[in-house]
Amino acid sequence: METSQIIQCVPNFSEGRDQVKIEKIIENFRNKQGVKLLDYSSDEDHNRLVVTLVGEPIKVKEAVVAAVGTAIELIDLNVHEGQHPRMGAVDVIPFIPLKGMTVEDAVSLSKEAAKEIYEKFDMPSFLYEKSASATHRENLASLRKGQFEKMAEKVKSEEFKPDFGSDIHPTAGIVAIGARMPLVAFNVNLDTNNFEIADKIAKNVRHLSGGLRYVKAIGISMEDRNMTQVSMNLTDYTKTPLYRAFELIRIEAKRYGVNVVGSEVIGLVPMDALIQTAEYYLGIEAFSSNQVLEKRLME
Repeated sequence: METSQIIQCVPNFSEGRDQVKIEKIIENFRNKQGVKLLDYSSDEDHNRLVVTLVGEPIKVKEAVVAAVGTAIELIDLNVHEGQHPRMGAVDVIPFIPLKGMTVEDAVSLSKEAAKEIYEKFDMPSFLYEKSASATHRENLASLRKGQFEKMAEKVKSEEFKPDFGSDIHPTAGIVAIGARMPLVAFNVNLDTNNFEIADKIAKNVRHLSGGLRYVKAIGISMEDRNMTQVSMNLTDYTKTPLYRAFELIRIEAKRYGVNVVGSEVIGLVPMDALIQTAEYYLGIEAFSSNQVLEKRLME
């Protein structure tokens, strides 16, 4: 994609079960000039759709705003159930600067998107991460606490008044919009259906509870697979790599006689994050990303 500026956006929608609805949302990103749909994945247990797209800032914003309109038409959180916490039909919209853009540029774009979404659809929003209007509003988990069911009361407080709008949307809730740096969505599966164990392990891993810096984690029950999961966001993989989070979960799991049986990456992951992991587990010395064949082919 030849353009002087490229933004990445990873909107999360609260629908992971109805394929017809998922496709209607995704249609907003297909075959759009200036926008490239890189990936989308949905999960029935989480009941969530994660989309990754890149492109020209204005074109990406337009596509995302249109997708928000579709999601509001299709998703009613009053009847929504899923393991992943959520406060909106479109739960979070992060803008990540990739090329020719500063974080400040991404912040400006996020505010433009939030304004348009409220003006067009009466969908309120919190500005979060780098776009946040106050320090206590930076963390997505703090904003989302209470979820859709308690959000109508929460936004009445001055502390959590929406940045755009006032009351939540009656069926679509509220969305968090902001600029951030790349993160890795990384989940680790456990061979137990005991949610309490997964929840305890998540608390011991996440930074908020005294665990690893740059790690957010929650326990998830995966009833269809008769197992549980520690679902994580690594907000700076260069300082807390994937393998470190994975190994700490393995250590904590042993306390409860539980084993790690697999892991998954949601959406896309930077090559360097995987190279770090390969270096650690294979004990490769002085390895460089320049030794990756595909990387050299793209130069």
